[in-house]
Amino acid sequence: MLERNINTPSKQTLDVDEVDAQTAKSWLDDNRAVLIDVREADEYQQQNIEGACLAPLSSFDADAVLGEHEKNKLLIIQCRTGGRSCQAAKYLLAAGGTKIYNLTGGIEAWKAAGFPVVSGQ
Repeated sequence: MLERNINTPSKQTLDVDEVDAQTAKSWLDDNRAVLIDVREADEYQQQNIEGACLAPLSSFDADAVLGEHEKNKLLIIQCRTGGRSCQAAKYLLAAGGTKIYNLTGGIEAWKAAGFPVVSGQ
């Protein structure tokens, strides 16, 4: 859970790799990556990127996310604009994750690039 990992990133410098929307879309289309949405459930229900797995930052469990999703794929972490996802990416790195990428600009950058979102689920 988040409480267990909350201080871990501040104990060391963890540089999070960024990925732009175009590259992220390419990785997802090629089935090279998994998209993790760390927004809250109500935000996700309003609109989301198709195929994104919900793991809200408020109850984020880095070990569970890594155990369920990392398996030889890139992990793209996404929120609305990139702040919360960067924090979650640091938790994943601190938990031993590799191949972790923050979607620069979040879902807003995704939409600005002209890529579709699913609304009203």
